[in-house]
Amino acid sequence: MAQSLIRNVDVLIVPEVGECRVDAAQDIHLADAVITAIVPTGTPPPAPTAESKATEPVELVDGTGLLAVPGLINAHTHSPMVMMRGAAEDLSIDDWFNQRIWPMEVNLTPERVRVGARLACAEMLLAGVTTFVDHYFHADQIAQAAIESGIRADLAPTYFSSAGPEAIDAAIATARDLATLHPRISASLGPHATYTVSDDDLRRTADIARAEGFRIHLHAAETEAQTQASVDKHGATPIEILDRTGVLDAGALIAHGCGIRDADLPILARHAARTTVATCPKVYLKLAMGNGTPIKQLQSVGVPIGIGTDGAAVHNTLDVWESLRLVALTQKHQQNNAEWLPLSDALRLATRHSAAAANHPTTLGALEPGRQADITLLDLSAPHNQPLHDPRAALVYSVRASDVHTVLVAGEVVVRNRQLTKLDLAEVLAEARSLAHTLVDLTQGGAVQHYAP
Repeated sequence: MAQSLIRNVDVLIVPEVGECRVDAAQDIHLADAVITAIVPTGTPPPAPTAESKATEPVELVDGTGLLAVPGLINAHTHSPMVMMRGAAEDLSIDDWFNQRIWPMEVNLTPERVRVGARLACAEMLLAGVTTFVDHYFHADQIAQAAIESGIRADLAPTYFSSAGPEAIDAAIATARDLATLHPRISASLGPHATYTVSDDDLRRTADIARAEGFRIHLHAAETEAQTQASVDKHGATPIEILDRTGVLDAGALIAHGCGIRDADLPILARHAARTTVATCPKVYLKLAMGNGTPIKQLQSVGVPIGIGTDGAAVHNTLDVWESLRLVALTQKHQQNNAEWLPLSDALRLATRHSAAAANHPTTLGALEPGRQADITLLDLSAPHNQPLHDPRAALVYSVRASDVHTVLVAGEVVVRNRQLTKLDLAEVLAEARSLAHTLVDLTQGGAVQHYAP
């Protein structure tokens, strides 16, 4: 059994309720992929059992001057869309889809998706993200990039009803393959949205999810305009459609949910144990989507909220620190209440609740014995974090991706002293630059879908 020790590090403690705190000068003991003990520096850990005694030399990580936090979780993204970063700017949501993104996605190939996913994994790891929850095409290629880089991923192969039954069958088959591919890879079913997937296909998806133990990851009620369009066309809100098709009963991660209405809340309350919502606030600001995710209302009925970035084609970065900061700011503005979503609650969204969105509510999201050793070590010595009156405030409002010093996933060091250990960053960047123009080429004509919710 491999054992590791992160020595003399400050540790962010995120309880299920109440105030977060920082415990200074701690030793974090790891055995294989799991945290076994967190004790004051120099204190002997609990005696190992015969089965857990180290069979290899203990790896030491010096945490002096650093702060250990739970590895960040990107609760909703489309990782290969980093290849379209900056190629669809200053557009309405309709034009963003119809004039840029869905015409660009005609150009997707397995190789281009793999190259984009490698770049995304590199960006996220260097920013302290240890898990991402993805919803995209060619998910098998995204899985290979995740395995190679050392990151953890939950992958939902995307499908539209317009692609036909064979394409849907292929996406579901990919999810089945991914579910047993690697210990760091899990899978969800990925219907795109309530406005691009028929009720019949959603019912079939829900039946498969229940029978085979999958969770469903999809977009729903992204804007109030989408919700009203659903009511006008189908006589039901997107949440009501998810309810009547069995998606909520099967278990769902809902991306965005900005158009969730008060009348939807009792439905979500019935399914709160199996439902999470991912919020990506920069997207709502940039595409002028109206109000953001109604976090206060969703929390009032017990629905956990995770924090994500969506794809970099609109968010421009995969920086969850940026998303966390914007969640805290926009929610105070949305509620017109500076006391709403205080530091500890914001940090809980980024940790424990995002772990629930990633379908790992008991194994990720906190630094505790028995949980996976997904750990980010931060250097808060830079001027933008100093003086450090309250490290919790720094985490929410001033930390940058460049403050990430060391990252462990499943106990393995994947970033050391701000350098990737498993990917050659220069190679990743060169490969992405060589292919990016082929993704944003609009001369081919056509589109994978038309946005008309």
